Amino acid sequence: MRSTMRELTTTDAREKMAEAGTSRLPGLLGKLGKMTSIRDTEVLEQSLLRTLGPLLGVLDTSLYRTDEQQNMVRVIHYHRSKVIEADGVARMVERVEELSRINDLPAEVVALTDNVRLLGKPCTRKVGGELLVAYPLFGGNDVCGYFVFQRDREVQAAEDATIRGVLEVFSNYYTLLDISQRDRLTGLFNRQALEGSFERIWRVLGRPDHFAEREEGRRRPPGENYWLAVIDIDHFKSINDRFGHMVGDEILLLVSRLMTQTFRGSDLLYRYGGEEFVAIIAADNAKIARNVFERVRLAIEAHVFPQIEHLTISIGYSQAVQDILPVEVLSRADRSLYQAKQDGRNRVYSYHELLASGVFKEQVFAEAEFF
Repeated sequence: MRSTMRELTTTDAREKMAEAGTSRLPGLLGKLGKMTSIRDTEVLEQSLLRTLGPLLGVLDTSLYRTDEQQNMVRVIHYHRSKVIEADGVARMVERVEELSRINDLPAEVVALTDNVRLLGKPCTRKVGGELLVAYPLFGGNDVCGYFVFQRDREVQAAEDATIRGVLEVFSNYYTLLDISQRDRLTGLFNRQALEGSFERIWRVLGRPDHFAEREEGRRRPPGENYWLAVIDIDHFKSINDRFGHMVGDEILLLVSRLMTQTFRGSDLLYRYGGEEFVAIIAADNAKIARNVFERVRLAIEAHVFPQIEHLTISIGYSQAVQDILPVEVLSRADRSLYQAKQDGRNRVYSYHELLASGVFKEQVFAEAEFF
C-alpha cells in the first residue's frame, strides 16, 4: 500500500511539473522569438538574463564572458526588485550592470566556473544556505562564458532541460550574429558593430533620448570613462604599391593581431575601413588612456614584419562624454590623427591636449546621425 501511494504521489508530482512546464511554454517561446529578433550581441546577452531569471524564480542572474585564454573579461549582472509606487501599486524594476574590468571576483565564483570549464558541464556549490549554480556557454566546442545564478533549491530536471535549451539557442544565434559583425579579413568588429557600440556606450553615459531603445536602470560603473581612438597604418599605400595587395592584406592581418594582443581583454577594436581602425577603451583617467594607446603604438613599432620589416601607426583619440554626439567624438579623434600625421606620424595625439595647447579650437556640432 505504501509503495502504491508513493508511486501515485510521484506520478502526481510529475504531472504537475509537466502542467507547469506546458503553461510556461508560450511565454518562453515568445521570449525566444524576441531574443532572436535582436541584432546586437550585448543586447542579446542581456535578453538571455531577462529570459532565464524570471523563469527560474530568481532575482539575480549573471553572465561571465571569457577570452581565448579563459580570462574573465566582462561580467553582466541582472537584478530585479519590487518597488511600491506612491499609489500603493507594486511593480518590478530591472537593473543591468556591466563590468568591463574584472578585478576581484568572489572566490566561490572563480572556483565554481573553474570546475565548469574543466568538466564542460553545469556545476553547483553551496554558499551559505543556498546553491550557487553555473552553466557553461559554448562557442563551438570551447567554453566561452558562464551563466550563473543562486537560489535555495536544486535545479529540477525540467528546469535543467529548459536552461540547456535556451542556452543552446542563445549560443547558436550569438555565433551567427557575431559573424555578421566581424570583418572578413581581420576578424575584428566591423563598422556595423561600431555603430551598435556607440549606442550602448552612450546609454551607459546617460545621454538622453538620442537613441530609440533605452534601458531603464542601466548603471555605469563608478569612475569608468570611455575613450575612442582612430588608428591608421602609416604609409600603407606605399606598401600596397611596392609589394602588392596580398602583402598588404597580410600586414593588415598582422597589425590587427598585434593590436588585439596588446590591447586589454575588455577593450574593443574595429576595422573601420582600409588601413584605418577604431578602438574604444574604458579608463579611469586620461593618463591611463594615453598609456594604453602608447603601448599599442610601441608594440607595432617594435615588431619585425615579413618583407617590409618595420612599420608604424598613428593614433588620435578623444574622450566620450554624454553631452557630445558619437559622430563628434569620432571627428575629434580623426582630427587628432590627422594632426599626428602632419607632425611626422608614429605618435599618439589627444584631442583634449591639442585643444588645451591651442593647436585646436573648439568646434560646435549640430545634431546628426552617426555616419
